[in-house]
Amino acid sequence: MIRYSHQRRLRAGLFGMAVLAAGLPAMPASAADTVLNETGSTLLYPLFQRWVPAYAAVRPEVKITTAATGSGVGIQAAIAGTAQIGTSDAYMSDEEAEHNRQIISVPLAISAQTINYNIPGAGSTALKLDGTILAGIYSGRITQWDDAAIVALNPNVKLPHQQIVPIRRDDASGDTFVFTQFLDFANQKWEDSIGYGTAVTWPTVSGERGAKGNDGMVKTIAATPYSIGYVGISFHDDATKAGLGTVLLKNQSGKFVLPSAETVSAAAATLDPRTPPDERLSLVYAPGDQSYPLVNYEYAMVSIDQPNAGTADAIRNFLLWSIAADGGNAATHLDAVGFIPLPDFIRALSEKQINRIK
Repeated sequence: MIRYSHQRRLRAGLFGMAVLAAGLPAMPASAADTVLNETGSTLLYPLFQRWVPAYAAVRPEVKITTAATGSGVGIQAAIAGTAQIGTSDAYMSDEEAEHNRQIISVPLAISAQTINYNIPGAGSTALKLDGTILAGIYSGRITQWDDAAIVALNPNVKLPHQQIVPIRRDDASGDTFVFTQFLDFANQKWEDSIGYGTAVTWPTVSGERGAKGNDGMVKTIAATPYSIGYVGISFHDDATKAGLGTVLLKNQSGKFVLPSAETVSAAAATLDPRTPPDERLSLVYAPGDQSYPLVNYEYAMVSIDQPNAGTADAIRNFLLWSIAADGGNAATHLDAVGFIPLPDFIRALSEKQINRIK
């Protein structure tokens, strides 16, 4: 099992905030006509699709390509040097960070994940679920929608006696990292037997189905009656258009909350200046009555050692623009995909990491 240190988990005592802004230095002539390749997170992909043309208007001499290949691919592409920017919803594991000290994990924004389901005839009903029930579904211990544990949380909802079909990612995915980390934090049985990561050894569950990417998750859930799955929030509009329900998820304080700008911000507001300088920290299962529990950083994985000054300058300037409050972190970009901007303290840490790129 890939290991992530216990200190990287965002528990009740590891949160807070502070203040600083990001600027964009002038682009030297040596960076002209530079091509930067980004690949990785399917959750970040819709944001990069907005960023690329916006940045082209600022720096037309820098060409950026972007591809939704999954967080696992993004991390490995950065390590292998096959892409200048690898993106991921998960930070590098302790082993990856130890063996690849030239790679930094830089938060670009804060996002979240939704739990969506397809129950024919349920309409706009928002079911209440918790980590223990979700762990039971994905481990095969809870198999029917009218299971007593689900009924107990939803006494006024007519639940069908139908088999639950869990949908999970087939590819190495930061969404899987966030989802399984929530199950790990919320349920001792899951922690003891499965754990978390961009890929895990899923228990065999009757009827289960796999999908690739967030787009594939939405399409598979929509095409599979009585299914449930986890989806990056940048695809929430797609899930809604597909007629999928969204779960009210139980947070660490015992409250049931939907993902929204307010509940994601409430979780992010508990960030602490003790966030480590390398910024590899989980935001999952944050405390607070209004905190949504499936919240995460969106990371850029980048080598601090670039082949030439022009490429280093191009990468630095793009990343500084992407985290700037008047650049990529502006509401005009983030609101469209359900993300929220970095708190100023975290932006300052990201700036410090970015400025290591040479």
